[in-house]
Formats: sequence, structure tokens, C-alpha cells
Amino acid sequence: MLATGIRTPIGIKLFGKDLAEMERLAQQIEQAVKTVPGTTSAYAERLTGGFYLNITPDYEALARYGLLIGDVQDIIATAIGGETVTTMVEGRERFAVIVRYPRELRDSPQAIAEHVLVPAVDGAMIPLGQLAHLSLNKGPPAIRTENALLSAYIYVDMRGRDIDGYVRDAKQVVQQAVKFPAGYYIAWSGQFEYMERAKQRLQLVVPLTLCIIFVLLYLNFGRLTETLIVMLSVPFALVGGIWLLWFLDYNVSVAVGVGFIALAGVAAETGVVMLIYLELAFQEKQRQCLEEKRAFTETDLHIALMTGAAERLRPKIMTVTAIMAGLLPILWSTGTGSEVMRRIAAPMVGGMVSSTLLTLIVIPALYALCKQYSINKQSLK
Repeated sequence: MLATGIRTPIGIKLFGKDLAEMERLAQQIEQAVKTVPGTTSAYAERLTGGFYLNITPDYEALARYGLLIGDVQDIIATAIGGETVTTMVEGRERFAVIVRYPRELRDSPQAIAEHVLVPAVDGAMIPLGQLAHLSLNKGPPAIRTENALLSAYIYVDMRGRDIDGYVRDAKQVVQQAVKFPAGYYIAWSGQFEYMERAKQRLQLVVPLTLCIIFVLLYLNFGRLTETLIVMLSVPFALVGGIWLLWFLDYNVSVAVGVGFIALAGVAAETGVVMLIYLELAFQEKQRQCLEEKRAFTETDLHIALMTGAAERLRPKIMTVTAIMAGLLPILWSTGTGSEVMRRIAAPMVGGMVSSTLLTLIVIPALYALCKQYSINKQSLK
């Protein structure tokens, strides 16, 4: 709201040159958007309908009485707008004392024309109606400009749909229902505007982050096999987060994306730790077979994997318990900002469950397949 000026989740900014034409288009957009499924309310700003008191000086009358335009403007500013003449002091408080005509002498153009008096050079008091023409005209209650054009806002509230899908349908409806003259166009703003910016950044940041993770994993393990096991296992950890989002009926948003990024980092971390435990158990079993002067068999591989996975069981349960204990209160929170925090925490809470099964079941199985392939390949040689 502070950045875009839109007080609703979705806003439509209409740009043009004529306020009357813009109001007509804004009302057409308002009626078109109301037909989009998921719309709870749509309101277009009214660009006309404000009343203005126009005071046009009569230059011949002013010259006749020897008055300047500035003299008339000073009287109008004081009589109608008010003028601060002094300040009243009460202890530490200060109050400005403003003097102007009583309300009954300035509540209509006729009253102003008759009762607001302008002193002439000779001391005569001339009614304002004899020195200027007063008229009440309609005009815009406010004028907003943006990008060197007049602008009008249409505020849209929606519920039960994701913002991206809603805007996609609304664009089609507006395009079919409203014909824009040359020089008039609209821009979609509000949360949708920042979601589009976030998508553009994520399209660059996410691939770059995955590449950095891949390089760090390869530098840690020194082999491509273990690196690929961790990288391929990350999508399995995201399944639990997707299921919980579906259960809670949360739509995809920037906050949900942040939660999935955090979940992917935790899943990769636990996967690395599991592989380290499995590799240590595998190497220990190989040394034992060398000491016993016998070949390393599938049974030895199975025992090594069971030993490594069992050693990782307690640390994994402790990790999941600590993370869940910190995130569950966020899911139950209410108040300002809780809507965003719940959508960040939900993917991690659901993902930790699937990540636990992944770490204890899937990763050892993938590691076993890779090692079994390596053993068979060596035996053939």
C-alpha cells in the first residue's frame, strides 16, 4: 500500500488525458471485473463530482473602485479561508486563533456575494458580488498524476483464488469488455505488481542458487554420484510441503516460495549429513573386510547401510522435533503479519515430515543402488 498507493490486494491503474473519459472507462472496468470469479468487491474512483466555488474578478468594476486583484484575494482568503491572528498559550499547549466570517455568512455563493465586503480606497465597503462573478461548478475531487499522465485507481478485493490466476482471468475479461481509445491504457498493481517483480528475481536467483549448491556439494564429496543423490532428493522433500499447502488451502505466493526455498536448504543439509554417515559406515565395513581378507559382498553393503542409517536416526528426529517446535506456533498465530508468516512456515512444517522419510528411506536406497552398481562393475573387471 505504501509503495503502490493501492489499498487492496489487486489494483488497476488507468492512465489517460481526459478525466471524464477516464471516469467512463473506470466504471466499465469496475463492472467487468465484478464478473470475474473470486471477486468480492471492485470500486473505481470517481474522478468528477466535486463542487468548486469559482470567483472571477470583474476588472472594470475593480478599476472603477480603484482596487487591485490582490486586495480582493486577501479579503477572500481571510473571510472564507480564515487567517491566523494570534496564538493562545495555555501551559505547554499552543492554540492558533483563526478569524473568519461566521458560517451563515459564507455557506452559499449568494451569501458570500452579499456579505463579504471589500473596503475601497475611499473607505466604502463594496460587496464581493459587485466586484466579481461567483459560480458553483463541478470538477474532480482530486487529481492524481503518474508517468506524466492523469491516473485513476480501481480497487479490487478477491478471495479463494491465487493472485496470478485471478489477474490472468481478469485481464481477458477487461480486454473483451472495455475498448480503450488511443492514449488510454491500464496497469495492474498492488500485490500482483510485487509478485511479478519477485518472479523475475526468482527466475535468476533460484537457478544460480542451485548451481552454487551443486558446486559446494561437489567440493564437499569430491564425487558426482553423492552430489547428484542430494540434488535429486531435494524435490522429494518438497512433496510434504505441497500436501500441507493443499490441506490448508493456501495459494501460491511469494511467502510460500520463500518457505520452499528454506525447506530445500534444510533438506539438502540433512541429506548431506545422512550421506556422510553412510559413507563412514561403508568405509568402516570395507576396512573390516580387508582385515578379514575377504571380498566385500552385498550382505556387507546391507549391514553398512543399516548401521549408518541407524546412527542418523536420533539426530534426524531431534532436528525435526526442534524445527517443528519452532514452526508450529507460527501456524497457530493470529494478528498482524500472521498471514504471511503462516505461509512461510507451512511448506517447512509439511516438508519436514517428507524430508524425514526421504532421509531415512530414499537416500539410503539410492546410495545402495549406486554402491551396488560400483561393486558389480568392479567384480566384472
